[in-house]
Amino acid sequence: MTGERPAGDDPREDAVRVETAEQLRAVSNLVRHRVLAVLRDEPATITQVAERLGIAKGSSSYHMRVLERAGIVHVVRTRKVRGVLERYYAIAGRGIQLPEPVAGQRDVLMQHALDDLATAEQGSERYVRLGHSRLSEDQFAEFERRLEALLDEMIEARDPAAPAATVAVAFFRPGPGAAR
Repeated sequence: MTGERPAGDDPREDAVRVETAEQLRAVSNLVRHRVLAVLRDEPATITQVAERLGIAKGSSSYHMRVLERAGIVHVVRTRKVRGVLERYYAIAGRGIQLPEPVAGQRDVLMQHALDDLATAEQGSERYVRLGHSRLSEDQFAEFERRLEALLDEMIEARDPAAPAATVAVAFFRPGPGAAR
């Protein structure tokens, strides 16, 4: 959901920058996070989102309205189906750039990733690992660059016909109260 991608042929903005309280509330909700995951690959209608997430159409509509009011998603096309105007929604940018988390508060993106990890079926494909090391500033910067390149490579390898896969990376220096 986050990250800035280089501009190409895509007429959308590079990234939607979450800057207002309304935008932060919109992306901080787990259901809306999952709505955005559905829209990541292609535009979808409220009905399609509801079906893919297994939620009520009214709930899908409510969450889409919140995201639209916050400028996170927008209508990219419409069509008439049996006299009803069907709206297709897409993320308003090539990615969503979240603000740095407030010190002492949970990172919204990592919390959503953990919530999604909890939905993985028992015995499903997954790799979860926690590692600790002591690194110089130069080493830290190099690992950060390599992690970013690996994530970019994974995103570029995207196959819309393949099952979804998520990577959540938190590479940081722990603060007070953590093992150092």
